[in-house]
Amino acid sequence: MKRIIIIGASSGIGLKAAGRYAEMGYRIGMAARHTEPMKELQARYPDQIEVTGLDVTAPDATRKFEDLIQLTGGMDVLLFASGVGFKDTELNDSILTNTLMVNVVGFARIVAQAYKYFRRTANVTPGHIAVITSVAATNALGSAAAYSASKRFQRQFIDSLRQLAINQKVNVKFTDIRPGFIRTPLLDPSSDYPMIMTLDEAMPLIIDAIEKGKEVATINTRWRIVNALWSLVPTCLWRHIYVGISDSGPTIQASLPKNLPIISNLR
Repeated sequence: MKRIIIIGASSGIGLKAAGRYAEMGYRIGMAARHTEPMKELQARYPDQIEVTGLDVTAPDATRKFEDLIQLTGGMDVLLFASGVGFKDTELNDSILTNTLMVNVVGFARIVAQAYKYFRRTANVTPGHIAVITSVAATNALGSAAAYSASKRFQRQFIDSLRQLAINQKVNVKFTDIRPGFIRTPLLDPSSDYPMIMTLDEAMPLIIDAIEKGKEVATINTRWRIVNALWSLVPTCLWRHIYVGISDSGPTIQASLPKNLPIISNLR
């Protein structure tokens, strides 16, 4: 029986993934701050699921993570699905701090601990670290600066660990899962988002990416195309494009100066 530890398993992608993996016969360790939703799923699969309360920003997070691994009987896969994100054009100090503590500090500590676990144990059976990043990391977003920057950090961090694993000959692989808009508690339920997916639509693609060990998986095809186009926009042009969130959903505004080289050189 394969074993997966899911961080951020009390709602959204993490909780949905736990249910799917339980159906697939995995043994699952679930961790998040709020335990009630996880315990409800555990009641349906008492022989497969272990639950622990864990706050990735707390000093004892890595210890509780290691304890959950032992309680689950080991770990073959880590799925890091914990994260926060906010519109923050005012650069609110508490929002900045919370976003960076969860998406950067908490993320790095848990993922690094998973890497060290696999460095100790994955000599025969490969370890696997899968993380939920975002298409928001492709280009800077002025309306959510801390969020987009934190997601870029996550990509860079697992790329760095991938390089370190090759250097240290650690038998571990990494999957960077980049969703577009998925209807989860992270999104404003009153807003309309373009190309939004339900969890039922997104989850088979996420599970498939993990099971196949893909290095990068943009969820889904439409977002893969949009993401590719975004990545082609030069920085000198992108900084004049504002991607914001209004009451009716995301908006895109452009204010392009005439003296931009990329514009003036066009014929």
